[in-house]
Amino acid sequence: MENAKKFYIDGKWVEPHSKKTLDVLNPANEEVIDTIALGDQEDVNRAVAAARKAFQTFSKTTVEERAALLEKIIAAYQKRMPEIAATVSKEMGAPVALANAAQAPAGLGHLMYTLNALKSFEWEKDIGRNRIVHEPIGVCALITPWNWPLNQIAAKVAPAIAAGCTMVLKPTEIAPLNAVLFAEVMHEAGVPAGVFNLVNGDGPGVGVMLSSHPDVDMVSFTGSTRAGISVAQNAAPTVKRVTQELGGKSANILLDDADFPKAVAAGMGSCVMNSGQSCNAPTRMLVPNSRMDEAAAIAKATAQAAKVGDPSKPDTGVGPVVSKVQWDKIQGLIKKGIEEGAKLECGGEGLPEGFNNGYFVKPTVFSHVTNDMTIAREEIFGPVLSIIGYKDDEDAVRIANDTLYGLSGYVQSKDIERARKVARGIRAGNIHVNGAGVDPGAPFGGYKQSGNGREFSVWGLEEFLETKAILGYNAA
Repeated sequence: MENAKKFYIDGKWVEPHSKKTLDVLNPANEEVIDTIALGDQEDVNRAVAAARKAFQTFSKTTVEERAALLEKIIAAYQKRMPEIAATVSKEMGAPVALANAAQAPAGLGHLMYTLNALKSFEWEKDIGRNRIVHEPIGVCALITPWNWPLNQIAAKVAPAIAAGCTMVLKPTEIAPLNAVLFAEVMHEAGVPAGVFNLVNGDGPGVGVMLSSHPDVDMVSFTGSTRAGISVAQNAAPTVKRVTQELGGKSANILLDDADFPKAVAAGMGSCVMNSGQSCNAPTRMLVPNSRMDEAAAIAKATAQAAKVGDPSKPDTGVGPVVSKVQWDKIQGLIKKGIEEGAKLECGGEGLPEGFNNGYFVKPTVFSHVTNDMTIAREEIFGPVLSIIGYKDDEDAVRIANDTLYGLSGYVQSKDIERARKVARGIRAGNIHVNGAGVDPGAPFGGYKQSGNGREFSVWGLEEFLETKAILGYNAA
């Protein structure tokens, strides 16, 4: 890729100050795809200075001007979507069908929903004698992950643009090439110099520098809870706004009147989609104690039917996980589940049959899991399902809430009022009733150690705004 070893700063592709590089690997075969530069403090300083300078003018643009700019970004993104999808598939392992159907379109969706939110947002209003005004917060550091890369890039860049902010994006160094393509989209769309900047790098080299930088006003971070804590600590001395979307361990409650063949199969399918690398995946399936074996049999059959394979092939359902580090972590947790006494229904340790390289994980089902086991407490981030029994609806809600996380929850029932009651009892930011999917028009974010703040549509836009009260504005 032509610009892989460059950074996008102040409207131009520039040579990095740092001489450090990193190979980007294809997780399906462990071969090098490309090489990127890893930035340093000087690279960060250049990008932040460009963003700070551009903020002086971009913050004063009109809603109409920013809407027109988003429309140009949308048009440029649409043209590059096939290339973006292919790149995502190759560098992070998403099956090409998923990359084309969801990974690349997710970015487009956020651009479009944010455009609509921008046009309808009430930027000023009067309360008595006072005028309440919303203004852009300033220079924003955007730090994004590898699991749904375009989803998170667009969910941050789009509202930052809409708000009138300027930004520096540090994408994941594990799957960064899609972000280079996104920067090319921004350039092709004519985004003013300095409004959008891209600096590749790792957490210590760039992430820490951005989150602690005195000229950065806000950090929007998506990633692990551990890394999110570090970001908040680094941002604290300069009292930045920090929004975070972090880990999850979502419960999927199947009430006793649910359609078990349908609900269990769908839950298992969601658990293995994207190789289990979704922070909101329903990884804890809660079923009545009396139906444990029934649910386990359905989940096992579904897992065994999932086609694990080369992500470049259109019939592949489950590709590799993103890296050796992730693969090792998942293997360790599968082993822990066995050691702690959960019943292994299928899958387990090691590569799937027929594979001798790549970071492939067997779709794995554990039944008879108790909520104090490690596999029920820690985010595995792989295609691993834990089935937990409960006594009654109240017990199911108690187990669902017995976690450090609170990103998502799921409820299945033929009785909608019963499902609604259980949904209201779950302490999480997004509750999916009877298979309802993620909606870019609804807020996304978590309770507890799943983060703070909300993304998507108008809620995402509001995170990038300051609120000013001009008292006496309407005095005679």
